[in-house]
Amino acid sequence: MDKKGTTIQLLGHATFKIITPEGRTVIIDPWLINNPYIPTNLVSQDRIDLILITHGHEDHLDIHIKEIISSTNPIIIANNICRWFLIEQGVSDALFEPMNLGGTIAILDLEVSMVNAFHHSHVYITEKAIAFPHAANGFIIKMSDNTTIYFAGDTCVFGDMKLISEIYKPSIVVIPIGNRSMMGPLEASYAVKLLNAKHVIPFHYGTFAEFTQIPDEFIAFTKEYIDTKIHIIKAGEMIHCSELN
Repeated sequence: MDKKGTTIQLLGHATFKIITPEGRTVIIDPWLINNPYIPTNLVSQDRIDLILITHGHEDHLDIHIKEIISSTNPIIIANNICRWFLIEQGVSDALFEPMNLGGTIAILDLEVSMVNAFHHSHVYITEKAIAFPHAANGFIIKMSDNTTIYFAGDTCVFGDMKLISEIYKPSIVVIPIGNRSMMGPLEASYAVKLLNAKHVIPFHYGTFAEFTQIPDEFIAFTKEYIDTKIHIIKAGEMIHCSELN
């Protein structure tokens, strides 16, 4: 198989797409249908090999997720509550790789680890009805080219981010800065310090009315971290990890 380097693409808001060195497609927190923050040419994803779900809020777990799964037949990794919700909705149990916090599995030439996040969550049964309360989680994804990415999901800053840095040594961290429902710029700057990250991609800002943040304040709070590069990317933009120093 002709390998290429890992790429990361922000599809929109909190939905990311990774193309692995083997050419496989990983979608993190799929909100694709009726997402106004994704460019129209990226809404339809014809190939999805793996879906990772950090929690059940509708901007991370599409309320039309069954349509996405039925058209692409991906492997799915989610916390136990989201997994059983989807199984109850008719998604085949055979598509899931069960995991829990602290676990690591090897799959599709990747290593996927599930780590803590601190964010109260639930699942939207319909656009106006919720159930299945649960805690969120994050993911560490290690590619075959040794690119290691930490997707924090929605979370506050927490001290064990230092352990995440020491154990998994992520080269790229993807963290929210939206405030109100998760870390804001100040808290996220402390997360950067704890994670000792060389490359940081902020997300979850400038979309919904309550997430009016722009990244300027976050950049200002992190300017003293001279070994850290903040990558501000817009919906649809892509980072080629092999080009990062």
